[in-house]
Amino acid sequence: MKSSFQGKTAIITGAGSGIGKALAEAFAAEGAKLVIAARSTDKLEELATQLRAGGTEVLVCPCDVSREADCEKLVNESLARFGRIDFLVNNAGISMRELFVNTSPDVLKRLMDVNFWGTVYCTKFALPHLLKTKGSVTGVSSIAGYKGLPARTGYSASKFAMHGFLESLRIENLKTGLHVLIACPGFTASNIRNSALKGDGSAQGETPRDEASMMQPEEVAHEILKALHKRKSTLVLTGQGKLTVLLNKFFPNWMDKKVYTHMAQEPDSPFK
Repeated sequence: MKSSFQGKTAIITGAGSGIGKALAEAFAAEGAKLVIAARSTDKLEELATQLRAGGTEVLVCPCDVSREADCEKLVNESLARFGRIDFLVNNAGISMRELFVNTSPDVLKRLMDVNFWGTVYCTKFALPHLLKTKGSVTGVSSIAGYKGLPARTGYSASKFAMHGFLESLRIENLKTGLHVLIACPGFTASNIRNSALKGDGSAQGETPRDEASMMQPEEVAHEILKALHKRKSTLVLTGQGKLTVLLNKFFPNWMDKKVYTHMAQEPDSPFK
């Protein structure tokens, strides 16, 4: 795959940990120049030091993607440093876990601001430059963007919105050479569940799932780069994720019950 990424510039949001960090490492291994963005500067600097030791050119950009000005600054600094943008990976995201009846609307707004609007802002500012390079826009989404998950109303809503935005963008650009990928990893080991918001907006703290048994971020990153190399439009990972998407097309009401039962088995589930 090296020819697809060698010397190209990739912007990765949410690069401080989890899938974002693994993506940065995977792009670096293929010879790309990197712009890594997240709110945590310490984690970004640590990652940059690691990547630079391996010979990768890295720009660190502290960024809160829910702020439009931060996203514009991210793109401008990327261009000032590298002169071009070939890949934009919208990976920054947050989750939630609470019944909607017990959830403040502010929580849903925070999820939309990061997961949906963060994708919109970054893509808006990067798009003119991606059109010049016939580059790629990626949204790291979720199976929750195909099937609504109970106690994750805000998360599913933000991912459904991301899907609609990116699909429309893809169709608008069928003749421009822009590539758009919607990547849905399924349940992946990361800190997104630890930092998931409760109904009052505080952090959940403890993950309700066995992280060690899930697909690891490095596997997800590898599959996303393969999809970018092949310029695929969608990527659905894990057997469970693929089966969920397939069965939901034909048996949506039956899948409602299966999803309810599956999610209700989580430790301390807010519903039974």
